[in-house]
Amino acid sequence: MFDIGFWELALIMVVALLVVGPERLPRLARTLGLWVGKARRFVSTVKADIDRELAAEELKKTLAKQAEVPELYDIIEETKQAIKPPEEAPPAAPSPAPPTALEQTPSSDEPDKANDRNR
Repeated sequence: MFDIGFWELALIMVVALLVVGPERLPRLARTLGLWVGKARRFVSTVKADIDRELAAEELKKTLAKQAEVPELYDIIEETKQAIKPPEEAPPAAPSPAPPTALEQTPSSDEPDKANDRNR
């Protein structure tokens, strides 16, 4: 970011020590560190916003190019028609199955004629 070497930082620290004094220098360094942190966070959020805007603009351009291609719509419609099952007549109601031997036995409500004959 800045092209500051070791000797430049050492000179700045010596001048700050002489001007501010040893009692207030730690508090000044802490405050300066907080400001630098806030500035870095601000710059990173601005970069992220710019990247998002560029990506959105690129996506809009891509979609506009795709909208200009009419063959794409033809391909999509052909694919839909190929996937879509053919129209069929509605299924008829199932026919009732013939009664089985178990269903033909007399119910308990009906008198048992076989038992009546045996009596």
